Amino acid sequence: GAFLYNHLQHKVRNAEALAQKYKQQQEALSAQLQVVYEHRSRLERSLQKERGEHKKTKEDFLVYKLEAQEALNKEKQDSMNRYGALSSQHKILKNQHDDVKKQLLDLQLQHNSLKLEHRKSLETHGQKLAQLQQEKDSEVTNLQDTVFKLREESKLLRKAHQEVHSQLLNAQAQMEEFRQLKEALQKMPGLR
Repeated sequence: GAFLYNHLQHKVRNAEALAQKYKQQQEALSAQLQVVYEHRSRLERSLQKERGEHKKTKEDFLVYKLEAQEALNKEKQDSMNRYGALSSQHKILKNQHDDVKKQLLDLQLQHNSLKLEHRKSLETHGQKLAQLQQEKDSEVTNLQDTVFKLREESKLLRKAHQEVHSQLLNAQAQMEEFRQLKEALQKMPGLR
């Protein structure tokens, strides 16, 4: 009985030691679990904060995107309006350029015609003068009158020739001005 009592007491002590050991392990696990719960709670709060910041960032990005799109559309519309205005101005200047070019051609034809007419008149006058110089002495007075008239006509023709030549120079200067304006328009990036 004493042996059995000692044996049972020994088993009880072993059981108490084992229970104490399990209790310490449970306490350690409880402490670890508490740390895990606190860590999880911090992570959840951090995640919630990140979600809030992400949502705010997303909203800010959508607002920025909308504003950028509106600004881009406005700039595009302004560019189209400027292009339309420049295109209209280009058409007007092109028509004016064509008109000036036509006027220049007409003036050149007129100038050439007057030049030929002037040359013919000079030849005719020279021939008449030669014939008159071979006339009889009695026709000297008439010859002088005729020469005077011919010289007056020659002056008028020279004056007309000078005026046409002046108009031609003015037309060429105007054409050069339109050409420079056209080149300036073609260099503008909006027009290209």
